[in-house]
Amino acid sequence: MTNPLILNLEQHDRLSEEEKRVLESIIAHTRTVNQGEDMVREGDRPKESLLLLEGFAARYKMLLNGKRQITSLHIMGDFVDLHAYLLKVMDHAVLALTPCRIGVVPHGALRQITEQHPHLSRLLFLNIAIDGAVHRQWLTMAGRSSARSRFAHLLCELFLRLKSVGQAAEHHFHLPVTQQTLGDMLGLSTVHVNRTLQELRAGGLVAWNGRGIQLLDWERLQQEAHFDPAYLNLIKEPR
Repeated sequence: MTNPLILNLEQHDRLSEEEKRVLESIIAHTRTVNQGEDMVREGDRPKESLLLLEGFAARYKMLLNGKRQITSLHIMGDFVDLHAYLLKVMDHAVLALTPCRIGVVPHGALRQITEQHPHLSRLLFLNIAIDGAVHRQWLTMAGRSSARSRFAHLLCELFLRLKSVGQAAEHHFHLPVTQQTLGDMLGLSTVHVNRTLQELRAGGLVAWNGRGIQLLDWERLQQEAHFDPAYLNLIKEPR
């Protein structure tokens, strides 16, 4: 399988064959992470960054009262902690929401890219910048939108991101997470998540069952979410 990072970066700019070979070569080894296991822990000083090859993962913070807030969702092709190369100490954790396969990329390999491949360096920097844009969007939605808009926005975002790496088609995708986990993403109780999902179903916007999520009315769902995908920067242009 092609390195999904290539699919990710090619949404933003063209990659040369040499750059693709570099991206294929930077994974030192792969490993699996069990569902519910931390692949990155708060306070870690990692010497490598982790590329998600299969599965879903989430960045999160734990509050002193024991509650968890998920601050971003990661899919195939995402670096879950590329910023660790610069930050050194992790101020949050990353959890495997499903069984995951990850590629381990030593920071030495990233340093070599910054020294020898300036175009790839810019694209990796763009990757970090888009992470920041997603955080800002989630914060805005959490603070200034209704539960229905927030939920609809998450579905719109996730569909486009999964589609960009070949994991969604015809407004259908899989999101194998619990309603409690969705509550941790949306800042809602499990009861509120369930009620909001029922409202979206009753409105003919989504169907959600064991076969996955079907977005039944893409245009109306975007309107419900006040969704503008500009922050995802899914525009292919020279960088």
